[in-house]
Amino acid sequence: MSDKKRILVVDDDEEIRIILGEFLSMMGYDHETASDGLEALAKVKLDIDLVLMDINMPNMDGFEVTKRIRMEPEYRDLPIIMVTSMASREDRLRAVQAGANDFIAKPIDQTELEVRTVSLLKMKEIQDTIKRHKTELEEKVQQRTAALRKSLDEMVDAQRRTYEAYLDTIRRLAIAAEYRDEGTAAHIMRMSNYSAVLAKGYNLPPGQVEIILHASPMHDVGKIGIPDGILLKKGKLEDKEWEIMRQHTIIGARILKDSNSDFLKAGEEIAASHHEKWDGSGYPGGLKGKDIPLYGRICAVADVFDALTTTRPYKEAFSNEAAYDIIRKGRETHFDPEVVDIFFDKIDEIEAVQKKYMEGSIEMETPDFDRLRY
Repeated sequence: MSDKKRILVVDDDEEIRIILGEFLSMMGYDHETASDGLEALAKVKLDIDLVLMDINMPNMDGFEVTKRIRMEPEYRDLPIIMVTSMASREDRLRAVQAGANDFIAKPIDQTELEVRTVSLLKMKEIQDTIKRHKTELEEKVQQRTAALRKSLDEMVDAQRRTYEAYLDTIRRLAIAAEYRDEGTAAHIMRMSNYSAVLAKGYNLPPGQVEIILHASPMHDVGKIGIPDGILLKKGKLEDKEWEIMRQHTIIGARILKDSNSDFLKAGEEIAASHHEKWDGSGYPGGLKGKDIPLYGRICAVADVFDALTTTRPYKEAFSNEAAYDIIRKGRETHFDPEVVDIFFDKIDEIEAVQKKYMEGSIEMETPDFDRLRY
């Protein structure tokens, strides 16, 4: 039987996975790698003796992966070392609460890695002495591992395809609403990526940035319930028509209500709040300041910028400069001033998104901004 320990390296950065793998090989260990939380939860079943866990990963961070590993009785004693650039006491407490045994700071010191790994593996060896199957032949272990790895790879692939299909369904729901307004999928891509840039600038955790990226396209899903005669009207809306148009926020929230999905919950919040204004003059609830949900405040800036700089059935497109002027004037009245400041701080990233999904805009006179149907 092989005495080699098998260590699972979990990190979304391929270069770090390679470096850690080389370190572990030099120490005489076998290793497996996982690029995200789903793959880690699958490969931990491959007779893993220790896990090196990155904290900052998309979709499912290292804290969450560690908690899920600890939920399985057979892995409660599995040593987990957090590999992190975070140094705060709060982050270390979160890691301990999640079930981590130790920490290694980035950049990784090979000697420190070896000392901590050897110590935890010795502890695990004592705990697992009575659990080892000393009569198994190495060939049988290898055959079982190969078969299990193939099965787990297929399972991970199926889970990823299911997750992508779920996000694709959300995107298609948003696009269906957008096409009623003679929009295109490009608007969805611009608006969601603008929102993600602002969320990152707000220093939201990666998981929340991911949520706003995929939830923001549902902001106007309520337009499905607005009559074509109002939604596609070329001229200015009458007061009664405008009241009906405003209902798309309420309709959208109702469509997305009562879901267990984090994306749809966020979509409901955004649909209901992206037309609220910082000074309380928005709709449908007349919310003011930070009573407006953060996702709604972020999406408001992203949505208005895209509405201003693109052609709609009832208006031509503004130039970026004209749109910037309007957003500046809306600071502390229409928009959260902090989000506006982030918008201009990240203007290069905003324009890169715009260039990727749309080319060109033209000058025009300022319309009735309060009734801009974005």
